[in-house]
Amino acid sequence: MRDDPGDLLTVPVTVDLLRGCLDAEPTADGLLPHRLPRWARAQNSDPQLAAVEVQPAGVRLAVRTAATRIELDTSPTTFGYVGAPRRPRGVYDLVVDGRLVSQATASGGRTLTVDLATGTSRTEEGPVCTLVFGGLPAGDKHVEVWLPHNEQTALLALRADAPLAPAPADRRPRWVHHGSSISQGSNAASPTGTWPATAARLVGLDLVNLGFGGGAMLDPFVARTMGGTAADLLSVEIGINLVTGDVMRMRAFGPAVHGFLDTLREAHPDTPVVVLSPLLCPIHEHTPGPGSFDVAALGEGRLAFTATGDPADVARGRLTLSTVRTELARIVEQRAAEDPHLHLVDGRSLYGEDDAVERPLPDRLHPDAATHRVVGERFAAMAAAELPSPGT
Repeated sequence: MRDDPGDLLTVPVTVDLLRGCLDAEPTADGLLPHRLPRWARAQNSDPQLAAVEVQPAGVRLAVRTAATRIELDTSPTTFGYVGAPRRPRGVYDLVVDGRLVSQATASGGRTLTVDLATGTSRTEEGPVCTLVFGGLPAGDKHVEVWLPHNEQTALLALRADAPLAPAPADRRPRWVHHGSSISQGSNAASPTGTWPATAARLVGLDLVNLGFGGGAMLDPFVARTMGGTAADLLSVEIGINLVTGDVMRMRAFGPAVHGFLDTLREAHPDTPVVVLSPLLCPIHEHTPGPGSFDVAALGEGRLAFTATGDPADVARGRLTLSTVRTELARIVEQRAAEDPHLHLVDGRSLYGEDDAVERPLPDRLHPDAATHRVVGERFAAMAAAELPSPGT
């Protein structure tokens, strides 16, 4: 409930206030951040990718202000499944001079509910939501509002009790990362708690998160997007979506990886590139996809996943996480002989066998919030200790 705001200055939300997105679309609901540019979206035909690229993982409003109270009008869109528990609403993180000081969730907006049994969906419309962040420290400061990593969010207006100006250009090295829902932040508690956001904060990087739930498919338009984005560090998490989607065989996989890396290298000849192989996921280590919702778990009101492929098909080229890791290691070793700026990180060094015992994947596919932090801390330590300093 919004209390008496007093006299506040209203500022329209414009693209110069946004960080971490590659496009912003004016809509009837407000300014809609996109993590793929318009030309790339035009080349995509997958509804899943279209739905998640507009979820603003890593995107934040960044302003310089002396305000002690800020309000943000938003129009969110949430997704759910018939028979499954409703996912928690997206969280907005307020960060002041690099420190998380407040969190809020939005009510209202649009709700899209999908019936997996029939393939149909229904939409419910709700009101615009006003988020209120009060009690900010006095004095001039850098303020960021990190938008929900898992909830489409249209932005209408900012209000504050002091003038707001776009934050100065971020002078930190820019890290452009592409990956799956694990990279987007599925099951993370808030947008600054995803593993890429955690790693970026610890290493001091300006994050552009191109993690797309169900959408890390080695798409050429994603490689060209990364190639066309200024970057001091590039990384790509490869494997889990190729297996869960059962979208290619080993014959196509190797050339697709080479093609993706070729595109990055043509645009960024000397930029460090990290290939991140799959984190451990026991259901798909030796069993191919496609992955599917566990119907029995849904019947119990739980969201969980299962692997439906036949391990015998591995001999005919179907992918598992184990075979993906082996092939990625071979490709990176081959290319690194002539590319000293190419590096491989085995995903099991970020989440491996011991972790699966200590902190099992709650839905059998995605790490929980605490594990996101652990993965981010481990990647940050590796980047700081083993990889060349971005920009050098």
